[in-house]
Amino acid sequence: MEAYACNFCQHIFTANLEQQVLKMADSQLPLTWYWNGKYWQGLPREGMEMAGFYLIIGLGFVIFPTAIVATGAYLFPPVEGSPLSWVPLFWSILTFVCHAICLLWLMIEYYQFPVNMYLRALARRWQNSVVTRLLS
Repeated sequence: MEAYACNFCQHIFTANLEQQVLKMADSQLPLTWYWNGKYWQGLPREGMEMAGFYLIIGLGFVIFPTAIVATGAYLFPPVEGSPLSWVPLFWSILTFVCHAICLLWLMIEYYQFPVNMYLRALARRWQNSVVTRLLS
């Protein structure tokens, strides 16, 4: 088995050339691909048996606190015409957004999605399109 480093994604991969399998070695739950003769095909992650359970827990993490705050705002509405009558609606939306960002961050960390490289590639594509338009 041989190890390789990628300069683009900054990950370490191990290759099993006999089985034609490539595995990301520096991840807690490593991603694995195999060569099917034409392209690399991803294998299901090890330890994904509880994915449905995690999905339900994640949705509960976002929906339950938002429901508590929104129910409080509905049961105890502010006085009509008060200068801070917008706070309950804002607080409910802020609760949803903050919990959704936490869940998104956990998903990005789990799946090792390279956000920085993705944004860099988008910026490079945008620069190329701007330069192409200017030159034509």
